[in-house]
Amino acid sequence: MIDRRTRYRRPAKRKVLIIVLGLVLISQLPFAYRRYRLRRLQHTIQQLASQRITPSNDDYTDYKGVIHVHSFLGGHSTGNFDELISAAKTNQLDFVIMTEHPQAEFDTSAMTLSGVHAGILFVNGNEVSTGSGDRLLLIPGLTNAASMGSQTTSQVIEQQKNAGGLTVVAYPTESQNWQSTNADGVEVYNLFTNARQINRLVTFFDGLWSYRGYADLMFANFLVRPNENLERWNAAIETGNRRLFAIAGNDAHSNVGISLNDANGNQLIGLKLDPYQRSFRTVRTHVLIRKDKELSRDTLLDALAHGHCYLSFDMFGEGSGFDFRTDNANHIMGDETELSAELRFHGRSPLPARFVMLQNGVPIEQKSGTDVEFSADGPGVYRLELYLDSLPAPVAGKPWIVSNPIYVR
Repeated sequence: MIDRRTRYRRPAKRKVLIIVLGLVLISQLPFAYRRYRLRRLQHTIQQLASQRITPSNDDYTDYKGVIHVHSFLGGHSTGNFDELISAAKTNQLDFVIMTEHPQAEFDTSAMTLSGVHAGILFVNGNEVSTGSGDRLLLIPGLTNAASMGSQTTSQVIEQQKNAGGLTVVAYPTESQNWQSTNADGVEVYNLFTNARQINRLVTFFDGLWSYRGYADLMFANFLVRPNENLERWNAAIETGNRRLFAIAGNDAHSNVGISLNDANGNQLIGLKLDPYQRSFRTVRTHVLIRKDKELSRDTLLDALAHGHCYLSFDMFGEGSGFDFRTDNANHIMGDETELSAELRFHGRSPLPARFVMLQNGVPIEQKSGTDVEFSADGPGVYRLELYLDSLPAPVAGKPWIVSNPIYVR
């Protein structure tokens, strides 16, 4: 004979199970929708690519590459040289600037990739922390990089200048004293810093739904405009009355993601968000070099030093072909010119975009299209940001291209 309590307990258990399953299904609806958004974004990116034009540039060649890259040498990455070269080749990059963490017992900048490999120019460098609390990228690196933690930022910069290299401020909102120094450039966007803002639980379920089909676009869910970095860059230019070029830092380690391991440490589920191949595709620094000069370490560093460069989130659309100059074509981004009543700026884009003109960091005018002009409104630091307004969420309202400025005195 069946106990009456047992008879009533079974329907109750089934009811609880149904409720739990229902709650689980409901909890997954947002992630199913986020997958749908990525599918729609991918489709729109493909449609936009079909509208691509190639603006003519008779005097400069646009070379695309990545800056701020680490390998196993620095201790924070397991990435090897074969992976780096393969990822750069797959992305059809022209250059890669390595910035290895120093080691006390050996010179990582001397041991990392340098020269031409698989047709790609590699430049060796270091990322160092100074005694003043700043983080700097040294391009190329220095043999005594490991000892720079006891030196001031100004001392490190002076050594690098004496050696003929460039100094770029990394993590400008975390560094303490760089704005009063004579650093050459600033990393206004850092991919690794942006990636650290992800919610691991959300990313785990995003991965279950989207990683297989849209792994390259998953980062779009977390992309943010680097407002504070841009503000500090603008302030440093204005207060120092100087030129200071901007780059994108990939900060590529190939070590960002989440995993589920068993008791023995074996990985059951793993999602890597930043393999080199994906990092190199997400954001790039484009450098303009005169067509009568070939790409080399010297011409690359010279173009960067002059600010003849821009950063582009190429995962949304190849930025190559973007151009920003005065309408008389005498000055391009990074250059300095005098104010005149006739001074106008000319912007060109390979994709239909919204051009936002900023003066001293403040938006003053915007126009849409592929070929636009703006008038100068007094002396100041003028630069462009481009937005692909046809792209849907989660990219809507996020920048596509950030130019270096033209300085009007």
